[in-house]
Amino acid sequence: MSIFIKELVRQKLKQLSPEDLLQYGKQYGFSLNLSEAQEITAYLKTASIDPFRTADREKMFKELARITNVDTAKKARLLFNELIKSYGVDYLFTE
Repeated sequence: MSIFIKELVRQKLKQLSPEDLLQYGKQYGFSLNLSEAQEITAYLKTASIDPFRTADREKMFKELARITNVDTAKKARLLFNELIKSYGVDYLFTE
């Protein structure tokens, strides 16, 4: 089952649209503009990152900080950790 969940997460990251990110930003209290959302989704579509690997997550959050700012990247990291714990899948993110 964990392979299935991991593949769903990877697929969702690759399929995010800028509009999705803007909506999530409003929902979770992030301020993103359209240009940032476009750059983030382009990065997610082209980068070969595995969000389940710690080193890849670090790269992803560093790139987010470059595109937006350090404060937004920190908020995103905290939200990410809260969400994986609340859904009970934090054990998948231990690599």
